[in-house]
Amino acid sequence: MIKTLFSYKLIIVFFCLISSVSVFSQSKKQQELENRRQELRKEIEQINSMLFKNKSKAKSQLSLIEDLNHKINVRSNLIKVTNQQANLLTREIGVNQREITQLREDLEVLKKDYAEMIVHSYKSRSEQSRVMFLLSSTNFQQAYKRLQYITQYTNYQKEQAANIKHKTEALKIANTNLIKQKADKQELIKENSIAQAQLELERKEQRALMASIQKDLNSYASQIRQKQEEADRIDREIEKLIREAIVKSNKKAGKSTETRGFALTPEAKNLAANFVSNKGKLPWPVQKGVVTLRYGDQPHPIVKTATIHSNGVRIATSPGAEVRSVFNGEVYAIIVQKKGNPTVLVQHGNYFTAYKNLSKVYVKKGDKVTTNQVIGQVFTNSSSGDTTLSFSIFKESATQDPSVWLYKM
Repeated sequence: MIKTLFSYKLIIVFFCLISSVSVFSQSKKQQELENRRQELRKEIEQINSMLFKNKSKAKSQLSLIEDLNHKINVRSNLIKVTNQQANLLTREIGVNQREITQLREDLEVLKKDYAEMIVHSYKSRSEQSRVMFLLSSTNFQQAYKRLQYITQYTNYQKEQAANIKHKTEALKIANTNLIKQKADKQELIKENSIAQAQLELERKEQRALMASIQKDLNSYASQIRQKQEEADRIDREIEKLIREAIVKSNKKAGKSTETRGFALTPEAKNLAANFVSNKGKLPWPVQKGVVTLRYGDQPHPIVKTATIHSNGVRIATSPGAEVRSVFNGEVYAIIVQKKGNPTVLVQHGNYFTAYKNLSKVYVKKGDKVTTNQVIGQVFTNSSSGDTTLSFSIFKESATQDPSVWLYKM
């Protein structure tokens, strides 16, 4: 009997372990989804604050629809993540319900066994019957085994009572969790319903704006080309300065000026190595912002015949936002062009970071800067109200994707 009950206990323990691993895995995924949902909600709040706060200003239709497209994409992602979270909760609720059913069945079996043991103990409760059970042994070995059985049986009674208490508590916790999971799911469904309605309104506004610009696509295509030319002009100037820096470094080191890479001093090598070791952990160049343009070539969301070439990222931020150096380095140049706002170029060994579209610059060429040091202020367009920083990273003269360098971009 003891052996059978022990086997039964092992089966219950194994089942509990499997359930715990499954629940832990789901809970971890649920937490990841919740973190992502909160990030997207925060991004929508920032979009509303930074891109749509001053809609009365004379913002071009092209800029409006670009901003609206970005907002629609983020809200669509939010709805997708919320749906994933609700679906995972549905599965977790199913697992919890099965666990509750199993706990109830286990509890019923435990209580039944315990009741039978109590009845048996009551019938043989006298000390005399236990003594007689021992004295009726034919030899010492049998008497020892009978004494062991009595001890084990008594201990098992205590274990069963403890198991009943444990299972009862587990059932109570499971029921509480189930109630919370169902409430969380209903809250997610409610939030998604509101988000879907808002998305439909935004898509309606998008369709109206698209219809209005269809009449004059050539004019908008011209605006896009002009903005691209301005960005390319600054990038060409940056690349020219970096090439000149490479030539100077090799000339100073007594090497051929035809060498493509930097001749770095030990100090510069160490700085570059530290810069690389912080890949993916660098702070953003502004305290808060929304990425409105990613790195690389991409079709324009409105004028399909136009292609956007981006050597970095464009970050919308708040008026008066300060620009910060993302790492220790030295200000290599302050670029000021006739048409356009200042750009600060900071060197980190054989890496460079560029901070474009500034209204104020607080550093000068040759200054040593540290991580998060304020180096300027982002320009705010007085007519549209847009405050946008363009940020790029270069390894020598080759562009890098800032999203893999900056923290959680």
